[in-house]
Amino acid sequence: MLRYAYAVVCLALVLGLAVAEEGKKGESKTLKGTITCAKCDLGTADSCATVIKVKDGDKEVVYFFDEAGHKKYHGKVCKSPMEGTVTGTVSKDGDKMVVKVSKVEYK
Repeated sequence: MLRYAYAVVCLALVLGLAVAEEGKKGESKTLKGTITCAKCDLGTADSCATVIKVKDGDKEVVYFFDEAGHKKYHGKVCKSPMEGTVTGTVSKDGDKMVVKVSKVEYK
């Protein structure tokens, strides 16, 4: 009986840690930088992708818009990058950063 109790406690801890980690991923962030196209402006993608390029210390980080954000905002920035801010939920997909866009403001 003690083994079952131990297993239940371990499972609860693992699930608790998973939920806590998911909470970190779900935090809303505001990113400031250049909103542009990864293909046409940056030359780093095979097809058009809306991104925001953000300065982080000495390096630049590129955040890809989620699919809905890309469809909504791409036409304005594909051939002419614009400075602005993007608010949304940031996550990592493989080796790239993705922002689920909730708001975009241009300067």
